Amino acid sequence: QVQLVESGGGLEEAGGSLRLSCTASGLTFSRYTMGWFRQAPGKEREFVTAITWRDGNKYFADSVKGRFTISRDNAKNTVYLEMNSMKAEDTAVYCCAAAFQRIARAAADYAYWGQGTQVTVSA
Repeated sequence: QVQLVESGGGLEEAGGSLRLSCTASGLTFSRYTMGWFRQAPGKEREFVTAITWRDGNKYFADSVKGRFTISRDNAKNTVYLEMNSMKAEDTAVYCCAAAFQRIARAAADYAYWGQGTQVTVSA
């Protein structure tokens, strides 16, 4: 059974930083592209960033470029999302997801999802 468990969410002030973690089990982590999505109240789920499984290429939504970074530790089956210079509009539930295909930017590309962790940024 595949499980993705996020941690690290919480309340942060605008301009601050948070680091999210997502630990996977039940799959060969190193063979999956890992992504982060977020969904704010009343809004559609949106792609944030992804890191590919084979070459470690990274993709970012324009809204987070230059502020967020993604990394992975295959030995720990964990992907990280480092969020810096946070803004109130970053407030959302953040979910990690796993995709078997190398390039995956759409939610439909992802086979497995975590439950999510709440991130709230106060203005």
